[in-house]
Amino acid sequence: MPGQPTTRRTVLKGAALAGAAGLGVAACSTESKLGHAETPTPTAPVELGVPEEVPVGGSKLYREQRVVVSCPAKGQYKAFSAQCTHAGCLLDKVEDNVGNCPCHGSLFDTTTGKVTHGPATVPLPSVPVRIEGGKLVAGPDA
Repeated sequence: MPGQPTTRRTVLKGAALAGAAGLGVAACSTESKLGHAETPTPTAPVELGVPEEVPVGGSKLYREQRVVVSCPAKGQYKAFSAQCTHAGCLLDKVEDNVGNCPCHGSLFDTTTGKVTHGPATVPLPSVPVRIEGGKLVAGPDA
């Protein structure tokens, strides 16, 4: 109705809706980041399992430890964070050396960490990995 002053309630509702819309856009931003977790890679060495669990030429997801490990050749291992660099979700599966993020559909090459399908644009951070006491160990000083 023209000529009537805007009420305080109307202004507050508009501000609340604008703020909520902004949060929604930020939550699904196409700008890549290391996700919402403070540490996308282990901060201390974590034991993963026996090396034979990772097939030569393949990859294995250690979801609980937030790490994915590949084995390009016998006795050689590479590890990456299993946390998507788009919004911080954990990869839910690895098939044919492709890690899947269930949240927005990003795909990663688990042998290089590179993004193969967005919305993520930043590769998975690498994680040091070594064999110690017959087990794969990932994290700092690995």
